[in-house]
Amino acid sequence: MALTEEHATWFAKTFTMIVENVAKALLGKEEVIRLALTAMLAEGHLLLEDAPGTGKTALARALAASVQGTHSRIQFTPDLLPSDITGVTVFDQRTGSWEFHPGPVFASVVLADEINRASPKTQSALLEVMEESKVTVDGVRHEAGRPFMVIATQNPVEQAGTYRLPEAQLDRFLMKTSVGYPDRGALTRILGGSAKPDRSAGLSAVITSDAVSSMAGLAAGNHVETSVLDYIGALVEATRESPDTRLGVSTRGAIAMTRAVRVWAAAQGRTYVLPDDVKELAEAVWAHRLVMDPDAEFTGATARGVITRALADVQAPVARARDERAASS
Repeated sequence: MALTEEHATWFAKTFTMIVENVAKALLGKEEVIRLALTAMLAEGHLLLEDAPGTGKTALARALAASVQGTHSRIQFTPDLLPSDITGVTVFDQRTGSWEFHPGPVFASVVLADEINRASPKTQSALLEVMEESKVTVDGVRHEAGRPFMVIATQNPVEQAGTYRLPEAQLDRFLMKTSVGYPDRGALTRILGGSAKPDRSAGLSAVITSDAVSSMAGLAAGNHVETSVLDYIGALVEATRESPDTRLGVSTRGAIAMTRAVRVWAAAQGRTYVLPDDVKELAEAVWAHRLVMDPDAEFTGATARGVITRALADVQAPVARARDERAASS
């Protein structure tokens, strides 16, 4: 269903309302909140690479509270088992039957804290549920429900005892960003309320989980012109052809961008996507998907630099074809 002007207005108003509510718990970080909410409404997942104590847990809790959802936190450690995430089937002697005990992954917002501290086998337990919102235990599939979002964190400072996330798993995160430290003004406000450090505990829901699913459906119908799709494809090819990369953006990464920009445009009250939407989200959606050439990295090349160069080299479409949009509606 195509996104109408009326729907786009409601979408933008509701999106802003959720962002403002989450911002009560995560002060001074509206841009990060907008990215996180965009990932949720695009039915994707978020990877945060940040130092401890920057508000990653507060973001997950506040987002879940704002959309009337459930929240769970999984502390990844080297001895964590896949069943500790997905759940386990237990034989009940009283009833003589097997009973499934769901794990913490069955929540609206799942915080996978320090995901790179667990073994690759345990990390891979998230792959199915992140891709399909389903978990298979002992041959039986269980629905994770909607909305469903994984917010995973990595500590960039301490690497001892960690396992690097494989490229296939990184590619399943729709976005990667960081919360960062608050500015002086926000820090002063945080310190002023330090008697109650968990600001997310007092938040009330501003929208139901069913309405979140409706928003995701509306955003999926936002119009993306062929010229903008071709622009995304050209940028993807530019990252693949860069001498600084071994692997550029995958097809999954191109699809992720298309899903993300539909939400981003709707959040601004538009029923169509602009090339500027792609530019604004390019680093968050694509940087973590690039596999850099080791020699290029040694000379100072970065994924951010590759994307910046691609945006500079690939010409964006100048104007959208209104007739084409009208014909497709």
